[in-house]
Amino acid sequence: MAIAPMLFLFLLMPALAQDPTIAVVGMVHSHVWGHLSKMIAGQPAKLVGVAETEPVLIDDAVKAGLSRDLVFADWRKMLDEKKPLVVWAFVENNRHLEIVQYCAPRKIHVMFEKPLASSFKDARTIQALARQHGIKIMVNYQMAWWPTMHALKTKLDSGDLGTVFRLHGIVGHGGPGGPTGRNKFFFDWLTDPEKNGAGALMDFGCYNALWSLMYLGKPTSVFAHTISLRPGEFPKVEDSSAIMLTYPKGVALLEGSWDLPQSYQQVELFGLNGSVMADRREATFRPARQQAQVLPNPSLKPHELEPIAYMLECIRSGADPAGMVSVDYNVGVNEIIEAAKMSVKSGKPVALPLR
Repeated sequence: MAIAPMLFLFLLMPALAQDPTIAVVGMVHSHVWGHLSKMIAGQPAKLVGVAETEPVLIDDAVKAGLSRDLVFADWRKMLDEKKPLVVWAFVENNRHLEIVQYCAPRKIHVMFEKPLASSFKDARTIQALARQHGIKIMVNYQMAWWPTMHALKTKLDSGDLGTVFRLHGIVGHGGPGGPTGRNKFFFDWLTDPEKNGAGALMDFGCYNALWSLMYLGKPTSVFAHTISLRPGEFPKVEDSSAIMLTYPKGVALLEGSWDLPQSYQQVELFGLNGSVMADRREATFRPARQQAQVLPNPSLKPHELEPIAYMLECIRSGADPAGMVSVDYNVGVNEIIEAAKMSVKSGKPVALPLR
């Protein structure tokens, strides 16, 4: 008989408390709604509190099954009272640092939705605090849990592409919706250059920058261009961006947009012997002058398919979150986005590393 994934996970975690606990800080990031029901069900960690003050968000969470007894107005009081093993913060990007400043001395591990921070400075401070206090920080990306991303990396590591010299990433959709209902709170800060860190340049540029760092390494320079096609909807921030990263023998061309007719999260790498492309649905390898081949998805362990399970496995094993969700890569992401913003202002390429 097959072992259920979550039961299997708990069998792997004797080093953790019998009931690993998690608390949610903030609900203004709409990604929370894709994970809340699982947390309410206690999978794979027991939910011990949700900190939020907006009545609309609280009411929607209660409708989803959250007990009002678990709602706190003061997130600091919640953490001190409940002492969770992990916090998952769904707050504005520019609040990530303050969450870590409070959690790190209390040995509370922290998860964020991408990006790591709204600025390179905050990202580096978060990295330093995590190291100083020995806590784990994880930056969640949807694509981190797609088997297709593992298939792409396996093919890339095989050497079948030959010398890899070009990356093209395109991430985006038709925009963050309007300021209505519970989406109002997400829209308000996502379209604020201080709270988000930029507009589409930050929102979707971080995906592309991450791919570039993982597959090509750190670039030598960053050149960026942004446009505002819908200033009536997004008066404070850009809604489309293009970034070019240069390497000694390579280039990355990165597009992020709130103006696309459909959703895209796609990366393609080109080598002298072929190319490999992946999105959520499939990964394909195209040898030079041959037909494309669909790559098989690898068999993954339960904790490789879900963010909370992965964080708990890292805590159990003592390993730091790695790959797409790691702090080190995501500090690099913030550095690239910071350089991109500088490039937009100057109209010139910006050399890395930033001083």
